[in-house]
Amino acid sequence: MTLNTDVLGAALDEDLTPHTSLCRRDAPAFQKACRSSDELVVACTQESRLFTELSEQTEGAVPLDVRPIHFVNIRETGGWGREGARAAPKMAALLAAARLPDAEPVPTVTYKSAGRLLIIGALDAAERIAGMVSDQLEVSLMATGGAGAQERRYSVIAGTLQQVSGWLGAFEVSWRTDNPIDLDLCTRCNACVAACPEGAIGLDYQIDMDKCKSHRACVKACEAVGAINFQRDAVEHSEQFDIVLDLRGEPAFTQHAHPQGYFHLPGGLRQADAAMATVIQLRDMVGEFEKPKFFTYKQKLCAHGRNETVGCNACVEICSALAIRSEIKRNQIVVNPNLCVGCGACTTVCPTGALSYAYPRASEQGVKLRTVLATYAKAGGRDAAVLLHSQEAGSALIGELGRAAALDRQKVRGVPARVIPLPLWHTASIGLDVWLSAFAYGASQVWVLMTGEEAPQYRDAVRAQMDVAQALVSGLGYAGTHFRLIEARDAKALDAALGEAPAQTVKRRATFAVQAEKRATVELALDHLLQDSAAQRVPAEAIALPGASLLGTIEVNKDTCTLCLSCVSACPASALQDNTERPQLRFIEKNCVQCGLCASTCPEDAITLQPRLLLGEQRKQLRVLNEAQPYHCIRCAKPFGTLKGIEVMLSKLSGHAMFQGEALERLKMCGDCRVVDLYTNPGETRITDL
Repeated sequence: MTLNTDVLGAALDEDLTPHTSLCRRDAPAFQKACRSSDELVVACTQESRLFTELSEQTEGAVPLDVRPIHFVNIRETGGWGREGARAAPKMAALLAAARLPDAEPVPTVTYKSAGRLLIIGALDAAERIAGMVSDQLEVSLMATGGAGAQERRYSVIAGTLQQVSGWLGAFEVSWRTDNPIDLDLCTRCNACVAACPEGAIGLDYQIDMDKCKSHRACVKACEAVGAINFQRDAVEHSEQFDIVLDLRGEPAFTQHAHPQGYFHLPGGLRQADAAMATVIQLRDMVGEFEKPKFFTYKQKLCAHGRNETVGCNACVEICSALAIRSEIKRNQIVVNPNLCVGCGACTTVCPTGALSYAYPRASEQGVKLRTVLATYAKAGGRDAAVLLHSQEAGSALIGELGRAAALDRQKVRGVPARVIPLPLWHTASIGLDVWLSAFAYGASQVWVLMTGEEAPQYRDAVRAQMDVAQALVSGLGYAGTHFRLIEARDAKALDAALGEAPAQTVKRRATFAVQAEKRATVELALDHLLQDSAAQRVPAEAIALPGASLLGTIEVNKDTCTLCLSCVSACPASALQDNTERPQLRFIEKNCVQCGLCASTCPEDAITLQPRLLLGEQRKQLRVLNEAQPYHCIRCAKPFGTLKGIEVMLSKLSGHAMFQGEALERLKMCGDCRVVDLYTNPGETRITDL
């Protein structure tokens, strides 16, 4: 591939020496670099294992736990493409990103496994897999048919499976023993199998009650052992396991992302590759394991609920691991870190930033994007398209595309020179705030690559958020399609998808930093884009946005609103406010997160949401949505409610037996005067009169 060391060196502010065979003939140059305490970046991922081992064997090399080696791929990501000769700006950007420090450490989630494995499935298939792992794991089998071996090598559980719950090291399995044969008593003499005239007993030593005709020949054959009893009551059982392997067609868990430690292998050993990979993983499932705690949760920002009324439920609905549940009595959600797989989709759809992605943080992703795009521009690159992809399947697909382009550049273009691939732990882990920041930093387009491994709801959510982002920049006057979800499962489809023409970019690249709070970042990005697009923007008061927006206003029906102000107490973002001086409902549009709590709380159904971006300073200012004349106490003339509110109350209670005559008139008094009237009215019954 073509390497322009002059352009790369100028962009990175250092002198670069190219190597043609660093992993072979030029290895001494790498060893020399290993002895230096300076940061070390190797532009090769193919031989990362070799370089790591060479560093460990080099005398005087800085230990890897002190100074790690950063590997980056600049070959399949562009150097091998048809436009590889023009890919120097992209290579410089990728090298600059590789020099950035690793993400800050976060708290970890710990799993402890003693190796107690439960295999659920046909007995013969379960026994074969058990034989591959029993030297490492303590195996139990839950038979669902099949023919077991004569030799009893493993503990076998029989019965009807009720539920499997939990995660690695803490699975709770419950079942119901309702079969006449007790496997703890059964000696596998096979007498019952031979005696049954219907063939209702198989070599799993359980009776198929649909086939059984109640001849009871099996009972007589088993008389000496007494393992068969048709009068035995069903018993509920529960036991804990560390690992579960499920060989049945339908998994025990219905969610897309299964818990850590649960393996679903419906084909058993018939799926040779999948079975081998699963067996290897099972054998390693003993000990203590850690993973990052991928999220942070700030309850005070959460718009899930107020006063036991649900508002925003986006994170609960989208989680593919069922790791998030509602705790509406405490007006919050609860995330189970043991079930969380770190996809980050919950943080993408969260309108307030109450849930944020922690590893890496959005601020760290922002630093990477700003570094990449600034370096790309410094090296002379134009119209950058940022391609966000998963670090496993996405990286593999891009590598496959690059290799195909190297073999036949006439038919395969490869990754274009302007497309900068950036890996993520999961493609759903960053959203509107980071995408808008990337555009403000100078990206022409932001694309998200999904390869089919993602949950279906993630694709829908990312697409909906991209519709919002596109509506914003289009409304601000930027031409072209800037945000796109690319779905590709092979190199050919990806090659075709990467050929889209550039879109209009900002005239002046932003320098702000991505903030820890999502809405703060969105506001910074919008402020920059509003200033940058001021000259080209079509004059408009507001930009209409799709329904998934976290920006917008509310409409209040003044004919039905009684100014009870229950919406004010429900609003989690202080967008709705009252006025202590007079009956008013006031609103700051900038604060509104479109959670819907106000609409859900309103007893008159007077509030509707309207997603939009209001242009101008009015968005940040307090404005009155509704106001009414105050109602004055008929006794002391003090205002204590609204005219409409009191009139509605009187009309609803006027037909009630408890509010007739003087009692109805008392409703027109303030709280103090009602008490005085009760004690001074001679017509009222007192306790002393009884």
